[in-house]
Amino acid sequence: MTENVDLLNNIEYMTDEKWQAIINNDPVYNHQFFYAVMTTGIFCKPSCKSRVPKKGNVRLFQSAEQALIANFRPCKRCKPTNERLPESEWVDQIIQYIDENYTEKLTLETLADICHGSPYHLQRTFKKISGITPIEYIQQIRINKAKNLLYHSNRTVADIALSVGIPNTSYFSTLYKKKTGTTPSQCRLLNEKKVGWQNGITD
Repeated sequence: MTENVDLLNNIEYMTDEKWQAIINNDPVYNHQFFYAVMTTGIFCKPSCKSRVPKKGNVRLFQSAEQALIANFRPCKRCKPTNERLPESEWVDQIIQYIDENYTEKLTLETLADICHGSPYHLQRTFKKISGITPIEYIQQIRINKAKNLLYHSNRTVADIALSVGIPNTSYFSTLYKKKTGTTPSQCRLLNEKKVGWQNGITD
């Protein structure tokens, strides 16, 4: 309890000077404070070259230790703890972000920016740890979510495609068939027949 109170007492407050340091990636401020982004759960040095976060999502700390105690993870790009984040842990961060944001437009560049790494390194490391590329994982998540909606809802194929982050229905159908062997419509029909057989209903 005392540790948490001390942590709260030591939280830094945002000033225009500190915000400018973050925007300008100013290394002069590296030993003065650290900033964390609440939407990603990652904390950085002021000099970090990652995309500038929304000001309202930023939380400041006097030390890396305080950010760690508050359950923020160190940025892989700027290494605020001066230690390398284990590759498997970094990939877990990326997977978590994809799982929570698969409905959004996601590219390799977007993921690299959000997860603080280069596109090349992210692609290479992700495949090394998981066995598939980030894009393949995104597709896998989207198709699995779509399949569940096809089985358990009456929503149109176009609506389902949009809801899983694929606004182009034609592309969605092509990708779905490539990944599952059937089109979305065929998949839904086959499932309805299967359910009918299980309930003792035949044509």
